[in-house]
Amino acid sequence: MLGEGLRPVASVGAGNVAAIKGLGEHIMKTATLSSTRNCWPFASMAFQVSPILKVAIEPANVADLAAFREGLSLLNRADPLVEYSISEKGEHVLAAAGKVHLEHCVENLRERFAKVELNVSEPLVSFKETIQGEGVGLVDSLKDPQGYVERIAPDGKFAVRVKVIRLPDALVKVLEENEELLSRTIKGQTARSDRAMGSQCPRDDDGRSVAVLRQDMLSAVESELEALSVRADEVKLEWYRKTLLGYLHKISALGPSQVGPNLLLMPGVKLSSGSTTIQNGREGILVRGTCHVSEKLGFVSVSDDAEISNGIIDDSEPSTDVPDHEALRNIIISGFQEVTNAGPLCDEPMWGLAFIVEPYIFSGSPDSVNCSYQHRAAVREACRAAVLQSKPRLVEPMYLCEVTTPIERLGSVYSVLGDCRAKVQEAEMQLETFLYMVHAHLPVAESSEFSEKLWNGSSGAATARLTFSHWEAVPQDPFFVPKTKEEIEEFGDGSNMGPNLAKKLINSVRRRKGLHVDDKVVKHGTKQRTRAKKV
Repeated sequence: MLGEGLRPVASVGAGNVAAIKGLGEHIMKTATLSSTRNCWPFASMAFQVSPILKVAIEPANVADLAAFREGLSLLNRADPLVEYSISEKGEHVLAAAGKVHLEHCVENLRERFAKVELNVSEPLVSFKETIQGEGVGLVDSLKDPQGYVERIAPDGKFAVRVKVIRLPDALVKVLEENEELLSRTIKGQTARSDRAMGSQCPRDDDGRSVAVLRQDMLSAVESELEALSVRADEVKLEWYRKTLLGYLHKISALGPSQVGPNLLLMPGVKLSSGSTTIQNGREGILVRGTCHVSEKLGFVSVSDDAEISNGIIDDSEPSTDVPDHEALRNIIISGFQEVTNAGPLCDEPMWGLAFIVEPYIFSGSPDSVNCSYQHRAAVREACRAAVLQSKPRLVEPMYLCEVTTPIERLGSVYSVLGDCRAKVQEAEMQLETFLYMVHAHLPVAESSEFSEKLWNGSSGAATARLTFSHWEAVPQDPFFVPKTKEEIEEFGDGSNMGPNLAKKLINSVRRRKGLHVDDKVVKHGTKQRTRAKKV
């Protein structure tokens, strides 16, 4: 399109580049054009790089917002590697393949497509939040009786007890890889479409069925147990297996956004009297939520919950002060979704957690009113407090970094990877060449300057390719303070400790979001001397 000129033609042969007018409103990036509906579409183009560098961009003048949005739409269509989205906070997020690509995109947007002045933020990095718990320690954490956190609503009519546990990484991976199928299954879209097509088993676009997904979740549990078999005894492993399988039968919701890798569990314990004693000796009615997600995934059948009337375990007469089951379920799920969407560390989504929620309603309360906001706030605060007391950890995204370098520059490459907190996995020499291929896991937070550092360190001889790999928890405790005798002997009062990486990352995210950051300012001064006054 930027050649010497355009020449109208009636037909185009293979191997030529042609421009077709009038398709801009119907095609976003790529499409297959055919004269018949029976044409099978071509496969999407494959690129060796992916949009990894994200920035928030906005017009310098608010009056240019309309032209800015139109320019972004044109840039998104013109560049196959650009990704444009609007965040939940209303930010216009532009993703490019690297620093140089981003500079070209901003220049094209400013001079060709939007023709307005722009404000571009520093690179944005998404994090997630979780809790400590891995391997045998995860098994022991499930038996902790002190893990529950209790909160009572201001009106005194509603109380909730929450315990949070860490899910096995293999199970979290299955949930993340099947978000689309989970979304369609929970919403019932697959069930309706399959009934129309005469199929009994819902499937996604890749042909995966819910039955296969259910088996993958069970296999993930077994793989976790197999990995722990060399470090734990059989009795503990069997108890752990029954516990995890029991959790899969009590999933009321997923979060965030109804399909995330976090579980809401509402275990209903059948009581003979239908009530239990909670704070200050008060008797509350234990509410049992329906296992909606477990039913959709086929772990339980609808008949399993048939004996539960109105979701409340109670043999007595229903009270007019007790709200209906659907209202209670919506309150608890809403609080759960708010917490999993914005965790207590820096308002980032939660990752790989199961929240065991036990809600209680106190009957006989005076003047029943609609206090759904107070009750939802109680659920939210209980979940946040449960996370904070369970040793929270920050989770950062990791890239798979493949560096190709001559053997004489291999030492420089290792030095650059070390400076960027990368973890080298393996290095191998390519056949019939004098080049080495180094595979490493690189934190996304260190990737913005990685290409420049690699170029300078290797004098331009090394090249790298970055693709998203996985999420990994930062091992440092962001709230670490020396407490035990051994820690005090090693770190003293904490003033001589090195920088806390987790705390640094959390503070950077909180500053970007405008949240409160508790910075301690250390002032150094000299002791004031007073001279004796001669009389």
